[in-house]
Amino acid sequence: MRRDEEGYIYVVDRKKDMFISGGENIYPAEVERVISMHPAVAEVAVIGVPHEKWGETPKALVVPREGKTLTKDEIVEHCRKHLAGYKKPTYVAFVSELPRNASGKVLKRELRRSHGGSDDS
Repeated sequence: MRRDEEGYIYVVDRKKDMFISGGENIYPAEVERVISMHPAVAEVAVIGVPHEKWGETPKALVVPREGKTLTKDEIVEHCRKHLAGYKKPTYVAFVSELPRNASGKVLKRELRRSHGGSDDS
């Protein structure tokens, strides 16, 4: 946890990675499972990023399979077929790898630090 200069307390990392978008709970693992079903996706991680209207919104960080190409629209359309609309990623960034700790777990805190903005990069 951390406390800002105004006294607000923030849960940092974990809290099971769930975030709230427009009053709806979003569990990244559910979105990750759907995206990972796409045949051109090798790995994926989903984080919540700030959104002016909804508070937070999903951002997918996708590692394409070697030799495959993907677009944001393909990922979003795939999600649209399998998830409620508010769970589909608003932002998609393509990365070469996901940061991991020594035991192989994806470092979501590192992803939020490096990709926590709403841009698609």
